[in-house]
Amino acid sequence: MGELQVSASTQNQALRKLLFLFRELLERDVELEGVVRARTCKRLPVVLSEGEVKAVRQRLEGVPALVVGLLYGSGLRLMEALRLRVKDLDFDRRELVVRDGKGGKDRLTMLPQSQMAALRQHLLEVRRLHQGDLVAGWGRVLMPYALARKYPNADQEWAWQWVFPQQKRWLDRRTGAQGRHHLDPTVVQRAVKQAMADAGVSKAASCHTFRHSFATHLL
Repeated sequence: MGELQVSASTQNQALRKLLFLFRELLERDVELEGVVRARTCKRLPVVLSEGEVKAVRQRLEGVPALVVGLLYGSGLRLMEALRLRVKDLDFDRRELVVRDGKGGKDRLTMLPQSQMAALRQHLLEVRRLHQGDLVAGWGRVLMPYALARKYPNADQEWAWQWVFPQQKRWLDRRTGAQGRHHLDPTVVQRAVKQAMADAGVSKAASCHTFRHSFATHLL
């Protein structure tokens, strides 16, 4: 496979499949003498300069701009930002809680002062959206784990709503129930990609780059 120039992960995956075939299906032992597992290359993360971050953020607007502000200002991963619920934000203590992050762990991080006013205004608009859904007989959100059974009406409460909900409601065709998912990550990813191009940033950057840049600039 080295001659085909496939990645290390692809080579190791092929090896695992062969071992499974022989050991589990054919019930035969396989000698691995001389077989070397491919090593995954360790690459340095892409980091933007403070000037590049500013140039890109200046070309973002609306919800994507607010999400990126949290990626860079709080060091969040994209899905961590999109899965934030209203109760996870503490404006008085300038903190936010990341629930069920990488490794299934919760963590506490800073809520950037620069995003406070925009976030408050955004939540006013989200609350009006939620209240309109409740009036229409909907306003439910997906709950984690088994909490929907334990607290049957909690999915309509303001505290459990997504900070960044989608504009369109989802429809459960079996029950007819409607609710809102959090914003799709591709919305932010497309906006960031376009802003990078408009800012003339030639680095292979993505939404996750803002998390690396956050950590580097803090140092």
